[in-house]
Amino acid sequence: MVTSAAPPVLRLEELIPQLSADGWAVYVIATPTAASWIDLDDLAAATGCVTRVQPRPPHQREKSLPRAEALLVAPLTFNSMNKWAAGISDTFALGVLNEMLGAEVPIVAAPCVKPALRRHPAYADSVARLTKAGVKLLDPDTITTRAEDGLATFDWSYLISALCSAVKSDADR
Repeated sequence: MVTSAAPPVLRLEELIPQLSADGWAVYVIATPTAASWIDLDDLAAATGCVTRVQPRPPHQREKSLPRAEALLVAPLTFNSMNKWAAGISDTFALGVLNEMLGAEVPIVAAPCVKPALRRHPAYADSVARLTKAGVKLLDPDTITTRAEDGLATFDWSYLISALCSAVKSDADR
């Protein structure tokens, strides 16, 4: 899972147990800004592995991440979406996203983008480019709700269903 800094990242602790209960081994890679918003130790405890923000140095003995069966990108910000679509790898998270486009695994992305930014021409171009590359982009209006604190959050069960559906569709090919 790759995550960027939008309000739903504050509620990842709701998503991780649901994914785990469905049999997913969850590994989290966060953009630097997302990492500053969340408790990396709590995420590590929930997933059983370190939340990655930076690439490991070439000679570090830390285990590499296992090959992904699927990738969930949630939340995906306007900035990260546009950089990903343009092939920019200026963070570890974006580098992973760019590599995964060629890894032939199902990718589901959950944008958390304000309506005004969705009207920006770069957004439509990025949606088209990522969709053409095989990314299943979810509709922000369908997946986003407001929590009691007024911040945007996601309908996590919808995201999990979309991920399972993408994996099933990929297996059927």
